[in-house]
Amino acid sequence: MLCKVTASCLPLVLIIFALLKMTLKYDIIVVGAGHAGCEAAAAAANMGSKVLLITMDMTKIAQMSCNPAMGGIAKGQIVREIDALGGYSGIVSDRSSIQFKMLNRSKGPAMWSPRSQNDRALFTHEWRKMLEKTPNVDFWQDMVKEIIVENRKVIGLFTGMGMKITANAVILTNGTFLNGIIHIGEKQFGGGRAGEQASKGITEQLVSMGFLSGRMKTGTPPRVDGRSLDYSKMEIQPGDENPNKFSFLDNTSPLSNGKTQIACYLSYTNAAVHDILKTGFDKSPMYSGRIQGVGPRYCPSIEDKVTRFAERERHQIFVEPDGWDTAEIYVNGFSTSLPEDVQMKALQKIPGFEKCKMFRPGYAIEYDFFPPTQLHLTLETKHIQNLYFAGQINGTTGYEEAACQGLMAGINAHLKINKQEPLVLQRSEAYIGVLIDDLVTKGTEEPYRMFTSRAEYRILLRQDNADVRLTPKAYDIGLASKDRFERVNEKNTQTTKVIKFFRDESISPEEFNKFLNTIDSSPLSQKVKMFGVLLRPGVSINDFVQYSSAVKALTETFYSDSLDQAEILMKYEGYISKEFDMAEKIQRLETIKISDDFDYRRLTSLSSEAREKLSLVRPETIGQASRISGVNPSDISILIVYLGR
Repeated sequence: MLCKVTASCLPLVLIIFALLKMTLKYDIIVVGAGHAGCEAAAAAANMGSKVLLITMDMTKIAQMSCNPAMGGIAKGQIVREIDALGGYSGIVSDRSSIQFKMLNRSKGPAMWSPRSQNDRALFTHEWRKMLEKTPNVDFWQDMVKEIIVENRKVIGLFTGMGMKITANAVILTNGTFLNGIIHIGEKQFGGGRAGEQASKGITEQLVSMGFLSGRMKTGTPPRVDGRSLDYSKMEIQPGDENPNKFSFLDNTSPLSNGKTQIACYLSYTNAAVHDILKTGFDKSPMYSGRIQGVGPRYCPSIEDKVTRFAERERHQIFVEPDGWDTAEIYVNGFSTSLPEDVQMKALQKIPGFEKCKMFRPGYAIEYDFFPPTQLHLTLETKHIQNLYFAGQINGTTGYEEAACQGLMAGINAHLKINKQEPLVLQRSEAYIGVLIDDLVTKGTEEPYRMFTSRAEYRILLRQDNADVRLTPKAYDIGLASKDRFERVNEKNTQTTKVIKFFRDESISPEEFNKFLNTIDSSPLSQKVKMFGVLLRPGVSINDFVQYSSAVKALTETFYSDSLDQAEILMKYEGYISKEFDMAEKIQRLETIKISDDFDYRRLTSLSSEAREKLSLVRPETIGQASRISGVNPSDISILIVYLGR
């Protein structure tokens, strides 16, 4: 029944009517304010574009929908790369961190990976605060129903309230919201996240335009009341004694609020837990066939672990606090979509969880994605000009993977509409380059997660040198600030000075033998070059700083990361040089361009599989073509000859 329009509500009606009739104009519209959308909006705006960020809920900007943590194996390198390029994820992570760890310190520096545990609410607060302080970013709370396309080029969109908003480019970062369905046992309902509605209409429109779509699945564990847990039965997992941070800038610091790090804890499942879980398998949407989407291989649900790894007597459960001022606990390792009662009974058989109380159950969510082989390396779609995809819409999983795609989409959308050359990072330049090349060249049939093993040049793509690799590129395109660029230059200068000093100067037995005795290393019999002594196992630059007054005098005003980088460059000089030479040789193939309209079908000397795969992916370079599954070295040789190289 329609209500009668009274004189008192007439002004409001007129305002709403005016809004619906109004057409707004922006350079770039970003749809979705998750990690991808926030980085996309910030990057494009900081480069000078007028940006509108549309989200269905302004209180959920950059929401940590799953675990309250950033970084980890390979992911930490990505966060540092985002920061080096001028993105915000590293800064926000530092400002909201409750614990920091450098993972894999027992291995070589190529494997060192920073990770922070974060305050979930503070993370969202800091992201929103940074975006609101960014010039050129406007916000609109609404759902997007339809994009507007003319002559295979996006020119704007319509919102759920009927607003028409035009733009020169649109970036879709819809996360898990496209036709999202949440599953808990035999229950299922529409939603992009617990308590939030799904987005309808965009998938259907894109499919009608020729895009291929698929379904993927992810899940999240139950959240429990930390006051109901017995931590004495668990293993404590403290942060690093001297915590580091993500951002290369000097305006953030580890645990900047001055508080002591909050510990995480480790417990384990057991046979009793597994037996209870199995009682719910008949009601599991995974095993009943109600879930059609493919789930993440490297982050399986607890029921999947019990089934696939039946020989294992126990599985790790990481107990992760949600923040400084909350009792909420994220039960990492217990992702599940089993009925709530089964979840609760199984949890209470885990040591330390006997009296646990649940805040909310775990669930699985199924959503639409678009195979990323339909994208250019800039993340612009091949079907529609100036339309970009970033994040889980491309089949990835993880905050960091989404954030770096958003950053690159924002950069390239700005460059495209301003008729500038795109920024495409090579596999030898960044984990971000590896990720995007993998997606666009190889595609993915399951949620894609980054690992160090996916990168061929790990020793070049270390977390300590992300700024050296990428900040100059970001400065050249107008994204990285002058202060950031000058800091990198100073770091390089300091690093060079340290290396030269260690090559030229010697250290005496009187200075250093006392330390060498503490690590059972052979004592010096005479003065020797510092460089050679540094190469010994167990010796670091910090030891020289402590025992050599000359080194201390040289480095007392230097950045700590300058010293870290100098040490790595000296200790791993041979490995780095060898990998750099290999990357340069492969890079030559990346310079051989292939026209977008090249007709592979006319090259009958190519294998039939190569012609099919090359026509589908449409690689931009010979290097990219060489990485397509089904394209053999002989096919590449034929292409090179045909292209006249």
